[in-house]
Amino acid sequence: MNEKLDQWLFSKQGKTYRYKMEKIRFALDLLGNPERSFSAIHVAGTNGKGSTVAFLRQLLQGHGYRVGTFTSPHLEAVYDRIAINGRSIPADEFYDILQEVVQLEEKVAERYEPFNFFESMTLTMFLYFSRAHLDVAVIEVGIGGLLDTTNVIDPVVSCIVSVGLDHQDMLGTTLSEIAAQKAGIIKRKTPVVLGPMGEECLRVCLGLAQEMEALAFCDGSDFQLERGVFTNALFRQEIPFLGLKGAYQEQNAAVALEVFCLWQDDARQVIDWDQVRVSLQETTWPGRLEQVSQMPDIYIDGAHNLPAIERLVEFVKAQNKSQVTILFSALKRKDYTDMVAYLQKNLPACQLVLTNFAHEGVITSEDFDGIPYEPDYRSYLHWWQNQAKADDLLMITGSLYFISDIRPYLFEKVL
Repeated sequence: MNEKLDQWLFSKQGKTYRYKMEKIRFALDLLGNPERSFSAIHVAGTNGKGSTVAFLRQLLQGHGYRVGTFTSPHLEAVYDRIAINGRSIPADEFYDILQEVVQLEEKVAERYEPFNFFESMTLTMFLYFSRAHLDVAVIEVGIGGLLDTTNVIDPVVSCIVSVGLDHQDMLGTTLSEIAAQKAGIIKRKTPVVLGPMGEECLRVCLGLAQEMEALAFCDGSDFQLERGVFTNALFRQEIPFLGLKGAYQEQNAAVALEVFCLWQDDARQVIDWDQVRVSLQETTWPGRLEQVSQMPDIYIDGAHNLPAIERLVEFVKAQNKSQVTILFSALKRKDYTDMVAYLQKNLPACQLVLTNFAHEGVITSEDFDGIPYEPDYRSYLHWWQNQAKADDLLMITGSLYFISDIRPYLFEKVL
């Protein structure tokens, strides 16, 4: 049965359908609106969503809340996208609920059309969370915001972590167009936290917030985490350590902290700042600057667009390694040429190697001239480990689907 359900679900990947929000709202009405049965925090952004969700989950759990999280993509099993207190939905329960979604699709398709992949996952999440007696669900937007399937919730707090160029084929070709899509999660009279972004994007987000009578809290003016100190209108607290690597994680942690402060204020609960420090230090997020081994160092990082590559370069430069190798793979629908060009320009001493993985539309040796290409990353990893010196660094990066493919192999063979 599970194999049939997997086939049903994964056959929907890559397909586009005509209807957007009206279809999902109709489906939820048929289910009795499970999305209204729990409190939620909504998280959008080009980069940093996953890290921000991870920080938020730890902060909320540390204060005793039962926390659901919905993230994408998955790194191992598809049901890992749906979790409570960091534990994925049990496989048997996932497939039982997915069977309900299959049956629901028959009714919805009579008026509209079948569900796509993300709609199916979102509906499964709503049903699971509605039955799980949550205190709060932290729900990550899939793509954009305004027309995203998750944008049917009425959150207590929303946040837009960042705005950058990504998914231009769906969201728009300019930063202001993309910002307008992401700002679409702003709800009337619901506070929104805005992470660091350019003036153009900030203007778009603040304009919609004002129109929606939503209080906006902006990084750098209303709150910030800088050099280990978090400040906002009410607090000034030392945050000396973060569990996630990379200087830019201070920005994601700052957004998470401000959202958490607003959540606690709405719940009329006191913040335990000692617990906050513990929670932020214990935060982990697989596949984001995740260290696989030491001496030599191997990291994996799902830097799947140009803004993420820019942050990865900052991290690599800060390591001061004698020899750095970057193993890169991406999907052709991404701006992979700009990503590779940025790596070559800003890390000229690094050895850049392209590779392949099991996914449709992956870059190949034909897409680049003069860059080493290894069709089998397993063989390449074996070779690299045998010749690497203790001070060398291997950074494995690119598509999150690539990280999902390579990560289990790494932890099986390296650790």
